[in-house]
Amino acid sequence: MAQQFDVVVIGSGPAGYIAAIKAAQLGLKSACIEKWLDKEGKTSLGGTCLNVGCIPSKALLESSEKYHQAHAELKDHGIEVSDPKIDIAKMLERKDKIVKQLTGGIGGLFKANGVTSIEGMGKLLANKQVEVTKHDGSVEVIEAKNVILAMGSVPVDIPPARQDGDIIVDSTGALEFTEVPKRLGVIGAGVIGLELGSVWGRLGAEVTILEAQEKFLFACDQQIAKDAFKTFTKKQGLDIKLGARVTGSEINGKEVTVMYQDAEGEKSQTFDKLVVCVGRRPFTEGCFSDDCGVDLDERGFVFVDDQCKTTVPGVYAIGDVVRGPMLAHKGMEEGMMVAELIAGHHAQTNYDAIPSVIYTHPEIAWVGKTEEELKSEGVKYKVGKMPFAAVGRAMAANDTTGMVKIIADEETDRLLGMHVFGLGAGEIIAQGVISLEFAASAEDLQLTCFAHPTMSEAVHDAALSVDGIALHIANPRKRK
Repeated sequence: MAQQFDVVVIGSGPAGYIAAIKAAQLGLKSACIEKWLDKEGKTSLGGTCLNVGCIPSKALLESSEKYHQAHAELKDHGIEVSDPKIDIAKMLERKDKIVKQLTGGIGGLFKANGVTSIEGMGKLLANKQVEVTKHDGSVEVIEAKNVILAMGSVPVDIPPARQDGDIIVDSTGALEFTEVPKRLGVIGAGVIGLELGSVWGRLGAEVTILEAQEKFLFACDQQIAKDAFKTFTKKQGLDIKLGARVTGSEINGKEVTVMYQDAEGEKSQTFDKLVVCVGRRPFTEGCFSDDCGVDLDERGFVFVDDQCKTTVPGVYAIGDVVRGPMLAHKGMEEGMMVAELIAGHHAQTNYDAIPSVIYTHPEIAWVGKTEEELKSEGVKYKVGKMPFAAVGRAMAANDTTGMVKIIADEETDRLLGMHVFGLGAGEIIAQGVISLEFAASAEDLQLTCFAHPTMSEAVHDAALSVDGIALHIANPRKRK
């Protein structure tokens, strides 16, 4: 007799494992299917994020930043370090250790919460049955009252730069370089491209990033984006070429020549390694039978409503396989929401309060609306800004680049967006997320006490600046 569950989750990435755990906590018999195998051939929970995405990349970002500080910044603090060297093998070993701890931790959480972990490839069949193909080729069919699709995403491959797994790689391959490439090319100046370019650039690589878009970080507030572009190119030495559309590539021995086109015409550049970071696509191949009833859109995303319900009653989809930003925390929120809905509770994800973070140094983070979006929508707004150059804690940290920018409705004073470029932006942005979630006004932040000295004081003065009453910078003179 087939195994039966109240909830079967396909995929154990951030969206999937949270959904499975939450469902179990709500008293539902829950199972989670995962096909990922680690380097030792063992099932590894956590999906892309924990295995080859968010976590390992942040581990390398931290290591590379400390190396950069030892080389270029510690002397400003009076600390002399003679000729620091980087041990790439040890850096990668540390990264792998962190990954193993966290992926193993999910297994522990499954046991603690009573979630059944099933190894293999999951496929949705008709009538909410799930076929599991084990790694040994055997097949099992599981019956479920509810199914949650959380298969995640994979890197996009492009014909002009086909990956060979050695010279031309995707983001996963860029986490495994055994030495620092002298010349590193990156296709795509998005979140992943900037982060990986930063890692190897700090370690000594000459990094060139080719971006097809004319605007840098077009989804980001453009004032923040322009400041970030200037910092990355002028101060950090990243060669970011905008409006550069890659047209072809050719591997010659241990190097690759990339052809691209910009406003000046056809050009080419040769690299030792090339990383393709042009986005990710939902992983849905082989995950559905023809008669399962689930609809996909033209880009391969599972079609869902605002509560992540698919076209089949009792079947939900969350995370990277559905519309919206491909962010781990967005998928986690959807996982909790869906589990609550299955348990018969009211739940809804607030998609207007999902933060975005780019873990470069300095970090870039935002939540809510940008000035560009509000202008296009015809919304009247007011803006307050506080540069970190005027913040005491930033000076003490020798890290004064960037600002906090707050946008509020001109008529109601309600907070519409917060944008941060600077040290700890990924932590500071949580204050904006909470403010949006509770429908706070700029005045609410003005009346809030912030600890001194902290980076977060910039939030306070940015909120005051919205009404021209900042205390630590000069305010524009009011017209009489």
